[in-house]
Amino acid sequence: MLEFGAHMSISGGCYLAIDRAAAFGMTACQIFTKNERQWAAKPLDPGVVERFKEQRAATGIGHVVAHDSYLINMASPDDAMWEKSRLAFREELDRCDALDVPYLVTHPGAHVGSGEEAGIGRVAEGINRIHDERPDGRALILLETTAGQGSALGRTFEELAAIINAVEDKKRMGVCFDTCHVFAAGYDLRDPDTYAATMDAFDRVIGLERLRVFHLNDSRKGLGSRVDRHAAIGEGELGLEAFRSIVNDPRFTGLPGVLETDKGPDGEEDRRNLATLRGLVKPLVLA
Repeated sequence: MLEFGAHMSISGGCYLAIDRAAAFGMTACQIFTKNERQWAAKPLDPGVVERFKEQRAATGIGHVVAHDSYLINMASPDDAMWEKSRLAFREELDRCDALDVPYLVTHPGAHVGSGEEAGIGRVAEGINRIHDERPDGRALILLETTAGQGSALGRTFEELAAIINAVEDKKRMGVCFDTCHVFAAGYDLRDPDTYAATMDAFDRVIGLERLRVFHLNDSRKGLGSRVDRHAAIGEGELGLEAFRSIVNDPRFTGLPGVLETDKGPDGEEDRRNLATLRGLVKPLVLA
């Protein structure tokens, strides 16, 4: 079974995201380590870092994932934007290491008309530079599957594989599998046969050993729409059977499965979506 959780707010301090996750019985959560819609970030306060680690230990939430800023675009052909993005991404990796967060999820970026090959080269170059500058960095970079809106990279497994193949230190690379994005990109998951075919394609092109995190989101739009619109679990075009296949796939036991679905101020939508996911898990049959 997956370790279920959701993206949680860090408002008031990143350690509060852990408290909020624990209140809903989560065993995993995703956070931003800074304001995701601003370039600048205050340095992490040592006291906040210590409390974050203490709360993780106290709650037992061992699976914490970070997501980078939506402003970052290391696929950009513009040199100034590329360098600004690269430095911001490097800082986010530093923040992950300070917090002992093992994974930083990132959208590969958009080539903005320069073409897929050029965009892939820019992303890989940025990552290689960062790896060279952070030889002892611990946080793994997880490239997220995308719906492929506009010129966004990551719509196909081949694009993600091309980036990874161009990165010199491949052991520091992985993939975050977003169910909504994959479906919107044209990979079906809605019944056991199409689910198996999609996972076989992922394994053949990228390798299932690189899949480290799931984003569990239903899709408001149809197969191959290339539109990124999340829906509550079982209430979108994907439907419950897709999630039933994922949560009962023994190959993914123990991986974080994180909701990014809409929620109100009280977060009760998370509770409902988590209950739906848990209800799909088949009981373990002892021989």
